[in-house]
Amino acid sequence: MIDKLATITARYDELLDLMAQPDVATDPVRLQRYVREQRELEPLVEAYRAYRDVERQIEDTHFLLEHEADQDVRQLAQDELDHLLEQRAQLEQKIKVLLLPRDPNDSKNAIMELRQGEGGDEAALFAADLFRMYTRYAEQRGWDVEVISATENGPGGYKEIIFEVRGEGAYSRLKYEGGVHRVQRVPATEARGRIHTSTATVAVLPEVEETDIELNPSDYRIDVFRSSGHGGQGVNTTDSAVRIVYKPGTPDEIVVTCQDSRSQLKNKASALAVLRARLFAREEEKRRKELGESRLAQVGAGERAEKIRTYNFPQDRVTDHRIGQNFSNLPGILDGDLDRLIDALIIADNAERLEAVAIR
Repeated sequence: MIDKLATITARYDELLDLMAQPDVATDPVRLQRYVREQRELEPLVEAYRAYRDVERQIEDTHFLLEHEADQDVRQLAQDELDHLLEQRAQLEQKIKVLLLPRDPNDSKNAIMELRQGEGGDEAALFAADLFRMYTRYAEQRGWDVEVISATENGPGGYKEIIFEVRGEGAYSRLKYEGGVHRVQRVPATEARGRIHTSTATVAVLPEVEETDIELNPSDYRIDVFRSSGHGGQGVNTTDSAVRIVYKPGTPDEIVVTCQDSRSQLKNKASALAVLRARLFAREEEKRRKELGESRLAQVGAGERAEKIRTYNFPQDRVTDHRIGQNFSNLPGILDGDLDRLIDALIIADNAERLEAVAIR
């Protein structure tokens, strides 16, 4: 492991030298590639350098304990050694996690699809609440959100909404949101004060480059029609909405509709992006099942029994069922305070992957 870390550190230093060269500084493509690689290696290099520094301090403290006669000084040195040994163990664990194979999609933007599940209008309202939660979370992290397509259901609710989240590491964190979310609360329309249970499904897909998924035009049909959704006055007066049907009439059929822009070309590009993302996710799901990889970041269907998370309003509690952990301050979470949930899921995912590596 030490040899591997030394090699990675040497590559990190080499990248810094390369980025300082004039021919690279004037080549945006090469510079961006080097910057991305250097940024990915940086956490591991910093942890390794901190580990080496602690190792040196441990050696010095051992030397002091071997040659120091004063008991007070020896006690201080022993206390310092205990602290350093604990620090080294923590750094070893951190390095092991950083050495785990990275998800190649982590640096990509995320395409999110929210749909109402069981519960009628209340489920549609809950889907809107989740959309606002992810929008607020994106704002807090400095990410951009663009709606690709939205189908409303009643006042303030969504039957379906598809949107893209653009920003560094967006997919790496939002991928843990995929699955069935359940809400337990008293709807505003409930006269008797009874608690209702509703669901909404969340799918999180990495943005896929055109070169990653090849689409044969003969495999899909493009329909254009007059939009009935958002976009302002002009959006309803032209055939700007686009529907793409992939392999129509077959078990592999996928339908993507995009109508949120006034531009037919932009709607077509967005619809193709969603189609590529869905095809990529389908292949990834097959691969994960074959390899038996972690299921913490995978999408379920729409049944209540398949829930990954419950938002319990009467008890002001959010429960993530994958890790069996409860979180308080439900209003804050719905206002975008998601980091503590996602951090807990990342820790659990890393522990699961470390255990799998140890078993092998």
